[in-house]
Amino acid sequence: MRSSPRVKSLLQASLALSVVASAWISTPAIAADEVNVYSYRQPFLIKPMFDQFTKETGIKVNTVFAKKGLVERLQNEGKNSPADLIFTVDVGNLSGAVQSGVTQGVESDTLNRNIPSEFRDTDGHWFGLTNRARIIVTSKERIAEGEVTRYEDLAKPEFAGRICTRSGKHVYMNALISSMIAHHGEADAKAWLTGVKDNLARTPQGNDRAQVKAISEGECDIAIINSYYMGAMQTDEEQFAWADSVNIIFPNQGDRGTHMNIAGMSMTASAPNKDNALKLMEFLSSDLAQAMYAEQNHEYPVNKAVPASGLVRSWGEFNHDPLPLSDVVKHRVTASKLVDEVGYDG
Repeated sequence: MRSSPRVKSLLQASLALSVVASAWISTPAIAADEVNVYSYRQPFLIKPMFDQFTKETGIKVNTVFAKKGLVERLQNEGKNSPADLIFTVDVGNLSGAVQSGVTQGVESDTLNRNIPSEFRDTDGHWFGLTNRARIIVTSKERIAEGEVTRYEDLAKPEFAGRICTRSGKHVYMNALISSMIAHHGEADAKAWLTGVKDNLARTPQGNDRAQVKAISEGECDIAIINSYYMGAMQTDEEQFAWADSVNIIFPNQGDRGTHMNIAGMSMTASAPNKDNALKLMEFLSSDLAQAMYAEQNHEYPVNKAVPASGLVRSWGEFNHDPLPLSDVVKHRVTASKLVDEVGYDG
């Protein structure tokens, strides 16, 4: 579906806004025209959408950004917390917030209509905002077309010494391993992970971009990364050559489809501005906000009525794994255990 002229004009205007996040220094006064967000997502990724929400509703969005510790902060603040929403990446982190008791369930026909069931919690404690595919990238020079098509292929002995990944304990890898357990069972998933470990070119290290860089420099031939990193590298003059050295593979197109993960949001258990928080959640699932996300972050909209950006669409269409992420996260602890048992991180 093409964006309407209104969406395009608003999108262009919003992306030109400053990306410096607002934050409060001390606990803010609770007001009818505010909503307070604790965010693990970097400010520049979300502020354009918050600014547009304020423009349309008059409700001010206050944000606190941190790389870690926000769940613990919510626990310490308890019922006195000023936070209404918490934003984070990866379904494992969202599930962890729920298990920590700092979220509450939300009922919303708008959210249920805009966000497919596989990308939201069955009890309404978390909702996906954007999708990212866990893709395989391969060297254009050293891996032939069709040589790798499935996650399962990464355990084949012919790829010994040719694979790079980040730590198996990282949430992105944990979610993929969890999905393998969900589809194949613990024993087969362990055998697969052992095979991948045996095929590593180096001890797992670095972020997803570092894996692509390693391919471009000839250190390995195959890597597993989140799709939006390709967009980030393709639009970065210094990293474009890394991205240009690899082919993108959406795994398992002949069977279950490619594993997906999300960035998402939860309403806090003590939200003092609950009505405003729900308005912001619903706005962020709307066509306009989802289009802004797609252009800004190189991620896939969760709202199926909204197309991906032109750059992301250039990678091609693919089928995603329909397994609900609420089923995937049930295997987080087992996935982490398997990483230790096979000595994946060295």
